[in-house]
Amino acid sequence: MSIWRRLVSEEAGQGMVEYGLILALVAVAAIGAWQALGGGLDGMLEKVNEKLQLPSE
Repeated sequence: MSIWRRLVSEEAGQGMVEYGLILALVAVAAIGAWQALGGGLDGMLEKVNEKLQLPSE
């Protein structure tokens, strides 16, 4: 039982856990922003590509 008490009362690893949770939250936000902007950016690049294509003779 002493190992369980030591694991529960030890606070040294809590800082690393907090940093890991913050990093995970930032990663989720970055992926969400990337996906949200990805569709709009793709559509805009398609329009630019259409405008830049030379007319066929």
